[in-house]
Amino acid sequence: MSTTMPKAGEITRKWYILDAADKPLGRTATVAASILRGKHKVNFAPHADCGDHVIIINAEKAVLTGKKLEQKYYRHHSGWVGGLKEVQYAKLMSENPEKAMLLAVKGMLPGNSVGRAALTRCRVFRGAEHTHAAQKPESWTL
Repeated sequence: MSTTMPKAGEITRKWYILDAADKPLGRTATVAASILRGKHKVNFAPHADCGDHVIIINAEKAVLTGKKLEQKYYRHHSGWVGGLKEVQYAKLMSENPEKAMLLAVKGMLPGNSVGRAALTRCRVFRGAEHTHAAQKPESWTL
């Protein structure tokens, strides 16, 4: 019996919806990253991009446990001297919860071309409405 290797032309991609309302941000991000990688499929291969599309709705209703709203920061550097920028997660979740969810998912994907390609299939929406009804997405229970 031989091992089957997925090829780019043979991969069928489905669409899934994740509802982040009243669920921890990290738990939702781990499920989304797993679906984006394709780990739920029987023909998963770590070197191949065989994942599905993910729509995350209600990102503004996701919760951070513990004291993460006050103690956790998103930091990035411009590359210049003194160019460290930091945003507290309380501000990030109130102003741009889509970015907070996308950063959590990005951190759980590999940092190579497979992870970058998988992140392009992730769509995050602040509220319950999304613009991908034509793709007939299925609901994924967490």
